[in-house]
Amino acid sequence: MPEPLPPAPIRVLIADDEALVRAGFRVLVDSAPDLTVVGEAGNGGEAVRLTRELHPDVVLMDIRMPIMDGLEATRHIAADGADGPHVLIVTTFDQDEHVFRALRGGAGGFLLKDSPPEQLLHAIRVLAGGDALLTPSITRRLISAFARQPAAPTPQPSTAPALTDRESEVLAHVAAGQSNAEIAAALYVSVATVKTHVGRLLTKLDARDRAQLVVFAYETGRVVPGGH
Repeated sequence: MPEPLPPAPIRVLIADDEALVRAGFRVLVDSAPDLTVVGEAGNGGEAVRLTRELHPDVVLMDIRMPIMDGLEATRHIAADGADGPHVLIVTTFDQDEHVFRALRGGAGGFLLKDSPPEQLLHAIRVLAGGDALLTPSITRRLISAFARQPAAPTPQPSTAPALTDRESEVLAHVAAGQSNAEIAAALYVSVATVKTHVGRLLTKLDARDRAQLVVFAYETGRVVPGGH
């Protein structure tokens, strides 16, 4: 009986205006047997174009680039639909405004360029697997950003998907930045059950990952900053 073929490598597009940075990322990513770089972009406009041509699984996106910055490029990529690539913002700028705008624009994660190499590779795998790279510190900052907004949360439209009580509970815990294991412990259910509920939430809300669930929860007022 023939051995099963190994899974296809995760396809990565690198978007950064510095050639040396792109070269460094390429060497690092290509050093992993389960990852491969399929293209490089020197600005946001090129990143959007190559994303649509090459269909990568994950885009490593810098923020400050000419022609179109990474935040705008992320919005264009996210607008193509939930089946598109996951965007990982990789930047030197650790500012709340950038985190907030990146996640609202559709990014699945946020990582600083001075992070350890293995953390970048882990982040790519996490996003490619359909999860979000939301560390507790990033989630707290996102919650704080919503809490500082003077305007009331966006009213939920009458066409908003109806959630079950359990789905609403799971959404509240996701919005608090808890992992599946932490949610399972809090609700006295199995991790597999939590994964099922999260999957249903992603489908119902047409969200590409947990980051978008967090944004949805706060923007619609289903979860209030400071409490479930």
